[in-house]
This record gives sequence, C-alpha cells and structure tokens, in this order.
Amino acid sequence: MRIRLRSVVAAGVAAALVAVAYVALTDHPPAPDATFVLLSGRKLTTTQLRGKVYLVNFWATSCATCIKEMPQMIQTDQRFKGRDFAFVAVAMSYDPPDFVEQYARTRRLPFDVARDADGSAARAFFGVRMTPTTFLVDKRGRILKRILGEPDFPELHRLIRRELAAS
Repeated sequence: MRIRLRSVVAAGVAAALVAVAYVALTDHPPAPDATFVLLSGRKLTTTQLRGKVYLVNFWATSCATCIKEMPQMIQTDQRFKGRDFAFVAVAMSYDPPDFVEQYARTRRLPFDVARDADGSAARAFFGVRMTPTTFLVDKRGRILKRILGEPDFPELHRLIRRELAAS
C-alpha cells in the first residue's frame, strides 16, 4: 500500500513537472481546451474566446494577494473592454461557492467569474495550484505569458495593448 501511494505521488509529480516544462520551454503553447462554468450558470469555452486577447485569472477569496490585486484587475478589464478583450476570473475548487458569489456581487466584478468546482479548468491550465496565477492568451489562442503572483500591471497592459494592435 505504501509503495503504491509513493508510485501515485511520484507519477503526479512527474506529470506536473512535464506540464511546467512544456509551458516553460515552448515559446507560446496553445491555450488548453477548457470550459468555464460562470456564476450565472452559462458555460464559456476557450474555443469561444478565440479571436480575442484574454486573461484567465485563477484566484481564491482566501488568497490575500488575489484580493489585493482585484481592484487592478477590474481596472485592466475596464481599460480594454470592448476592444476584442475578455477576462475570466476562475475561483479555485476549494473556494466555497457562497464566498465567491458574495465577493463577485459586493465588489461588482465587471468580468466573467467562474467557479472551478471540479478543478478541471485548473488541471487543463497545466495544473494550476498557486493563486493568483494569470494567463495572457493572444487572438490565435496561444499563451503569451503565465504570471505567478501579482502581475506587473504596467507591463501586463503593455503586452495587452501590443496584442490588441496585432492583426
């Protein structure tokens, strides 16, 4: 039993390392096929987001850095809204649904908010475990940047402007 558990853990660690290496070593890997279930119940897929520059931000209400960065995430969304830009904030599977809904409602989050109830979106995005983790995806569906922790917002805005200007 103990050896089997070690084998399972070792396989999980190896898979995570392969995913991280793939993202790190590939210039612009494709965004994974993922489905986000929004708080409204509507489903949004990465396929539907193609043709737009978009951010996918994995966060949690229990994450102090996530809460700290949220006003700047709102400003980022407002700055680029209506310009072939989309933003999806994905609450982690361990985040209680009522906390996520209350936070989104009381803060009037202007972008799509999803709850990753089964963890499938985090797994699809190369096994996200740390929050906040943000992905910038171009119009062709390629991941341009993976940001662990709070973004450098002036740099993020520069990258978004550049990608929106690209054909």
